[in-house]
Amino acid sequence: MSEDEWPYPGAQLRDTLESEGPTREVRDMTRTITVGIDGSPESHAAAEWAAREAELRDLPVRLLHVWEPAPAVLAQDSILGAKTHQHWTERVPQKVGEGLRLRHPGVVVTSDQRSGPPADTLVRDADGAELLVLGSRAPSGLGGFLAGSVGQSVIAHSETPVVLVRAGEQAAGEHVVDSVGVPPAANRRRPVVVGLDIGSPDDGVLSFAFDEAQRRGTAVHVVSGWRPPPYYPSLTAGGVPDQGVARRKAADLTRLLLPWRQSYPDVEVVEASRPGSPADLLAEASHEASLVVVGRRIRPSPLGVHIGAVAHAVLHRVSAPVAVVAHP
Repeated sequence: MSEDEWPYPGAQLRDTLESEGPTREVRDMTRTITVGIDGSPESHAAAEWAAREAELRDLPVRLLHVWEPAPAVLAQDSILGAKTHQHWTERVPQKVGEGLRLRHPGVVVTSDQRSGPPADTLVRDADGAELLVLGSRAPSGLGGFLAGSVGQSVIAHSETPVVLVRAGEQAAGEHVVDSVGVPPAANRRRPVVVGLDIGSPDDGVLSFAFDEAQRRGTAVHVVSGWRPPPYYPSLTAGGVPDQGVARRKAADLTRLLLPWRQSYPDVEVVEASRPGSPADLLAEASHEASLVVVGRRIRPSPLGVHIGAVAHAVLHRVSAPVAVVAHP
């Protein structure tokens, strides 16, 4: 869902569930991947990503279209009045749902309509979902996200993991390609990249990243950036840089990840412990990623938009889909 504009008000629709035929397996409909849609290219890309994720998780996709009531003057307009608004709001979920069912016949797709402030409504209605997926517009001439007010507010207040997908994201972009740009026969996926603060690691963030990598049959690249001490790199008497700090940081990361290697023996783990900005290191590693995972600390105050400096920087600079996982 594009976070910049919500120009499509309309009349509320009843909840809909398309029949999938008598032979369709009945799935747990209490767990869904919820997608915010508004008819924009960004929300179409988000819906496609969600459908591919639903195939991996064997879950249904729920399309959630949120609209704000039209101003009284606009609602009375003979051309842009209530009937036009209703037609548009009916058409958006219908069109997106039809496309998903055609391209992903194994995925159950439902749609809901809600009225109210977009960010608050998305957070409230996605409570309890497995994932909330939103579209995010890339700034002109750049490859990263432009996280607008709606998207940032949702991330700041949602305890459901939020995935942002930019317009133009395609399934082929998740796969490793050869030197001429053709995916190999093995259809190997790019790694999942996760940022980790070894000073305050969170199991929820790591669990999300390892689970995603296991589903995709790919590796986890764990990136840990740290601020070097003022004297780094200090020189020994022989003029050779002292690498003791770097070795200790790398050893700490290895020890922290040991139980995760044991819990996920089939997932390859690549460790990267380097001095520097965590956001810079994640942005660099994201060029070859299918998904980037970052954490966001839950803040007790409901006021303001606080998503953390690293998450904020990654959302604006990374071109791959980004999952923001809230944690205490």
